[in-house]
Amino acid sequence: MNIKILGMGCANCKKLYQASEEAVKELNVDAELEKVEDIEKIMEYGVMRTPAIVINEKVKVFGRVPSKDEIKEYINEEK
Repeated sequence: MNIKILGMGCANCKKLYQASEEAVKELNVDAELEKVEDIEKIMEYGVMRTPAIVINEKVKVFGRVPSKDEIKEYINEEK
């Protein structure tokens, strides 16, 4: 599983990365977590507001920080 956090390093982007990391650990899934900070790469996903979370190349949410439970739901959808 591939999880990407899209954002240029703002506080919310860091919160989303940390929450995603915790969700992966709690679910005990094999996932590669990656930060994408390049604006052109972010725009390739059609995301105009960060932060965003992309799981297996599908944008799950953008423009806000979802709760850890929401992130777990997104991960489970992609298992």
